[in-house]
Amino acid sequence: MTELLTLAIAKLQALPPDEQDAIATILLEELEDEREWDESFSQSPGLLAQLAATAMAEHQAGETQELNPETL
Repeated sequence: MTELLTLAIAKLQALPPDEQDAIATILLEELEDEREWDESFSQSPGLLAQLAATAMAEHQAGETQELNPETL
């Protein structure tokens, strides 16, 4: 376990049980989401490469526009 994770867990242990459970739920959901994304990406590398190539071609053809961070 890393030092940062050890520190985070120590701080979590000082919280009331309901707050610990709420944060644990968020962490478990996030870990499951990451697992699902990893699984999805591993099953479709050709599709991802095709999407990336399409995006790059559109950008090189001047068909994209820069995002303005102020409007996000």
